Amino acid sequence: MSMNDLLRERLISLLSDPTQVTNKEMQTAYGDFVEKLRTVSKSEQDYSEIFRMLNNTRIELVALQTFYQHEQGEKCG
Repeated sequence: MSMNDLLRERLISLLSDPTQVTNKEMQTAYGDFVEKLRTVSKSEQDYSEIFRMLNNTRIELVALQTFYQHEQGEKCG
């Protein structure tokens, strides 16, 4: 699994463009994402590579959160 595989997950694309997303779609995508995280954590990859992959995903999620807070008129932290 490469570093960008988690960022290509359906959950990230749904969060990036949440127009007309159903709860069922979001729940399924979240379940798939969590399963992918489990797979990564059990993989034989070097721990530093796993850490970079997870940190990169966290940064992307924080950026999406900040973007949507700004879009809704909230203050960015």
